[in-house]
Amino acid sequence: MLLSLTNKALPTSVHEQDGLTLWLTRESQQRFFHCVAPEGHKALSLFHGEGSSLPNDNIHLVTSCDSHNANALRQLVPNLIPQPLGLKTSVGFGDRLGLATPGHVRALQQVGGDIAPIFAQQSIREMARAKRTPDEVMTDATWGTLEGGYQGSVGADADHLKLPEHIDATLQAGFSFFTFDPGEHVDDRAETFDIRSLVSLFEQLPWRELESSEADFQTRYIGRKIDFGTYSLQLGSEAVLRAAVKYSRAVAHIVTMYRHLLTKKIPFDLEISVDETSYPTSPVEHIIIASELKRLGVKWQSLAPRFVGSFEKGIDYIGNLGELKENLEVHAAIARVLGPYKLSLHSGSDKFSVYPLAAEATNGLVHLKTAGTSYLSCDTSRIPANLPHSDLATLLDQRDARQVLHVTFGSVLETFKPDLLHVLTIYDEVYYDTLATHFEKHLKPFVR
Repeated sequence: MLLSLTNKALPTSVHEQDGLTLWLTRESQQRFFHCVAPEGHKALSLFHGEGSSLPNDNIHLVTSCDSHNANALRQLVPNLIPQPLGLKTSVGFGDRLGLATPGHVRALQQVGGDIAPIFAQQSIREMARAKRTPDEVMTDATWGTLEGGYQGSVGADADHLKLPEHIDATLQAGFSFFTFDPGEHVDDRAETFDIRSLVSLFEQLPWRELESSEADFQTRYIGRKIDFGTYSLQLGSEAVLRAAVKYSRAVAHIVTMYRHLLTKKIPFDLEISVDETSYPTSPVEHIIIASELKRLGVKWQSLAPRFVGSFEKGIDYIGNLGELKENLEVHAAIARVLGPYKLSLHSGSDKFSVYPLAAEATNGLVHLKTAGTSYLSCDTSRIPANLPHSDLATLLDQRDARQVLHVTFGSVLETFKPDLLHVLTIYDEVYYDTLATHFEKHLKPFVR
């Protein structure tokens, strides 16, 4: 009887443990969760669903793949509970539709190695544009992970958080990885102001919040020499002042966010993101940010600088790869000496020329993010118009079209989401295989 039931299952979703058999089916484009358990087993009281009797005092429960049942499933299957991933080489996949996780799992399984995955990854702004809640992101990733048959540890990244209430909303949904984005507190005037204006801004920094003073800050850093093994760096007065003016308010904001998160008394990973700024992060700025955060008691697992060149959306790196290689090596050396912590590559989708350089420079202390929206260099006039249906697929190989598709997902979903979900669900195996092929190219350079 049980064999005949599971023959109808999505094959990779079948999971057995502690006398339970769990699996998923798809009927009329909708997933259903099945649980067979001995009568009286605690699992039967956790799920909302309809039960029927089987031989040998077993109960067959059929439920919907909703939030309540996803939470119950995580209680039964520990690897589905997002955990801190620490310093493991890791990849955040991102899934704006809530359907992609089985394809991401397939890619991970096909490349092998020990890459730690984050299937539930979504920024607050992406959730708003895709009209999804943190709980929906977590729910979709949970069912997708079961469907894909992934049995290792997973993380869940609440990306680009700007306010304490963002922490609260995502933490309640079960996220375990929190990316703080203090970009609104970065003062880019520091890049261009003359020294007199710079000194004035330096004096006006929030020294009380920074638990320091102007004199103490200058004593800590000006003239300091740091040895990174292959090279050393001495911090000059002007560079230190510019770094302080540019990032001190951002540091103070991160500390506020961090201390708020600490009050929740849960284990977590923390990422600091300063990649969405107007100028590349200099080595001195990286040193100041990391050193000040350490002084103020912040502990983090990864940091995303803004690297040289352009990390734009949905296309490969734009810039000099030799210069980027040196830049990655410098930032990786700082992360090793002042940490260790991972370097994080944001806007990481399709940066195929970058992955080998990042993997080598960091020696595996790296996190890759493959979703997000920000700045573009596309020219919409170069996008072909009025193409026949037979040629539409060629847009996926056209740089400007790829970027427009990448950042207009909110308006696209607002208009076409039901149709997209319908097509991708009908052709789910084609969708998963295509995703797996694409993501294998992202993952292979990071397999150790």
